[in-house]
Amino acid sequence: MKELKKYYIIPAPPEEVYLALTLASTIRLWTGDEVEMVAEPGTEFSLWDGSITGKNIEFEEGRKVVQQWYFGENTEPSIVTIKLHPHKQGTSAELRHTNIPDDDFDDMENGWEHSYFGSLIEFYEGE
Repeated sequence: MKELKKYYIIPAPPEEVYLALTLASTIRLWTGDEVEMVAEPGTEFSLWDGSITGKNIEFEEGRKVVQQWYFGENTEPSIVTIKLHPHKQGTSAELRHTNIPDDDFDDMENGWEHSYFGSLIEFYEGE
């Protein structure tokens, strides 16, 4: 199992970025795909037409999202924590993803970089 920790600068205030991570209608705008998301602990979610699924664990409005991502038969929970910090260019997003199966690590790192945060940054740069 591996862990990933990265930082991204998003050209929007933390409150907007938080909504873009937790509000289904906004997630659809920057992903272009079907989404199931309710910002309530204990609810399940689905992103990118079901390519990513899991359970919501914790929300701190405008500041933090914690989720468990499902990886097949993985027995240890894979936890994603995204913390949002004000930054002079908008928001500094701190990503920590733990317990990533070794075989999935490269795909996950690429996905975070290009599909997830890459798409989110592009969305705000295009406004």
